[in-house]
Amino acid sequence: MMRLFIVVVFIVVNFLALAIGGAYTSDGISSDWYQELNKAPWTPPGWMFGVAWTTIMIFFSFYMANLYRFGKSRILIFGLFLLQWVLNVVWNPIFFYFRNVEFGLVVILCLTGIVGVFLFKYYNLLKLRSLFIVPYFLWLIIASSLNYYIYLYN
Repeated sequence: MMRLFIVVVFIVVNFLALAIGGAYTSDGISSDWYQELNKAPWTPPGWMFGVAWTTIMIFFSFYMANLYRFGKSRILIFGLFLLQWVLNVVWNPIFFYFRNVEFGLVVILCLTGIVGVFLFKYYNLLKLRSLFIVPYFLWLIIASSLNYYIYLYN
């Protein structure tokens, strides 16, 4: 029962991040500014972002629940999670509201690095459970490349 509770807590916290970030994303995507940007040819269709982030945050919640359960340094784990959460939330207003593509790129690269730390630092502890974080890491690599393309060609 406690395991399920921890998963649910992480799901709620992760979806709160999506909701806050999404408040800045929806208007940003439909803005003339974003529509007129030169975007990477591999930019996924808009609907895919919602599906991807929903799936990613569910998997990431299971990952974090397992890491919380088996990890020894909960303060470090919580600190990394909090930093990841903040970076995930602030990228949206930086990119879409403030239209700061360069700083957005810095933020998303930092976020990718933090998720990479989770994946590689705790792989030996979680083994196959580490697969829960792989979609997040891969999606951030793609998202970073999209941000970088916009930075280069606009």
